[in-house]
Amino acid sequence: MKSFSQYEVWFITGSQHLYGEATLSEVTLHAREIAAALDASEKIAVPIVFKPIVTTSAEIYEVIAQANAQKNCLGLITWMHTFSPAKMWINGLKILNKPLLHLHTQFQRTIPWETIDMDYMNLNQSAHGDREFGYICTRMKLRRKVVVGHWKEASVHQEIDYWSRAAAGWHDWQGAQFVRFGDNMRQVAVTEGDKVGAEMQFGFSVNTHAVGDLVEQMNGIDPVLVERLVSLYESTYTMDEKLKVAGSHRTFLKEAARIELGLKQFLEAGNFKGFTNTFEDLYGMHQLPGIAVQRLTCQGYGYAGEGDWKTMALVRAMKVMGTGLPGGNAFMEDYTYDFQEQGGVVLGAHMLEVDESLAEGEIRCEVHPLGIGGKADPVRLVFTAGGGSALNASLVAMGYKYRLVINEVQAIKPPRDLPNLPVARTMWQPLPDFKTACAAWILAGGAHHTCFSQNLPVAILEDFAEMAGLESLVIDKETNLRGFKLQLNHLNA
Repeated sequence: MKSFSQYEVWFITGSQHLYGEATLSEVTLHAREIAAALDASEKIAVPIVFKPIVTTSAEIYEVIAQANAQKNCLGLITWMHTFSPAKMWINGLKILNKPLLHLHTQFQRTIPWETIDMDYMNLNQSAHGDREFGYICTRMKLRRKVVVGHWKEASVHQEIDYWSRAAAGWHDWQGAQFVRFGDNMRQVAVTEGDKVGAEMQFGFSVNTHAVGDLVEQMNGIDPVLVERLVSLYESTYTMDEKLKVAGSHRTFLKEAARIELGLKQFLEAGNFKGFTNTFEDLYGMHQLPGIAVQRLTCQGYGYAGEGDWKTMALVRAMKVMGTGLPGGNAFMEDYTYDFQEQGGVVLGAHMLEVDESLAEGEIRCEVHPLGIGGKADPVRLVFTAGGGSALNASLVAMGYKYRLVINEVQAIKPPRDLPNLPVARTMWQPLPDFKTACAAWILAGGAHHTCFSQNLPVAILEDFAEMAGLESLVIDKETNLRGFKLQLNHLNA
């Protein structure tokens, strides 16, 4: 079953009436076969829907208008089987508000050397027609992805899947509602930003609710539901002795469950897809949400700490894009370094809220003092994330524009135990190496808050950045500081 079976991508083929009805019938048959093959591909997570071929300006305008109005249509794949004069596409492309993928392929993989004639040439001229279509897209400055290769190739299917996943993340942002409980952490620069400008560019809105609004929801939670959730905790996680029935902090566990239930009720009532809070604004709450945040974000909500609404929105989008893939996407922070271990490694964590989608092995439910915030000891899940290829992504406001900074990393299991570290954690070696990666990240203005991904390749985030009109800066095994600085100078010019 497709991971995104609730959505669809439309396959639209361009031609013209110059070649006659027999040729157009063959174009239709070929387009149907390609669309059906893409739809059947196990590599593509979104259903691909064939649409009748278009041969006039009116037909093009109509199908694009329909795509715009169809809520479950993530975007369009276009292909020019024959030559499709691009002036026909102008009015339709002017109104397009969905992501666009231009598939540069042709029906036949090879040239029929012994039989090729002008009839074959007139029919199979995607090399000709796609260049005409590409010109008008570039002339109109349309953001789009171009995929080149035969439609049966696995690599082509993979590229379409990456783009489709990015389109799902972009679609999820359109009209999304996010909530901030209180403001951002005082005096912090990178968590600030223009929420009006973000809504204009990205399609989601961020609005503040008082912590008291949440507390009101929490206070109305039925104690029976609290006990039921506590029992779920006990059956799911390895419990700290202090949190068990006769433990000294049992009431803290019940309070944590009450926070989770109240928070989820608030989010569902407001149709919110993510939330953020700060330990500096907890009026009326007994403890900072820990396990509540971890469990809700594992269910798919976006989250970031200290009022960082940009990272919260990015976490939500990346969770959507990773649907159905092994591994998780979670709020993360570069916390501390070991300069000596393996050439330099990063210990990633946060005060409480890294979610269990990253976990490998035992997950413990524990209670410890927080040390900041002046509240009761919060309950949290403690675990270690697994190793493997991963990445960190940061969405930052650069005044008049937004930038997505991406660093490929190699996640590792901590080489030694961390018996006194009471938080969920992961460890990684940034690529290409510790010093280059850290310097490049800092030069790019990457934030300390990120989304850590175990399952998204850079290509999906690059497609997403294209759709969102974001600058994207990638730090990977090919990065060198001299070239990276030149790229930054160009972007900052």
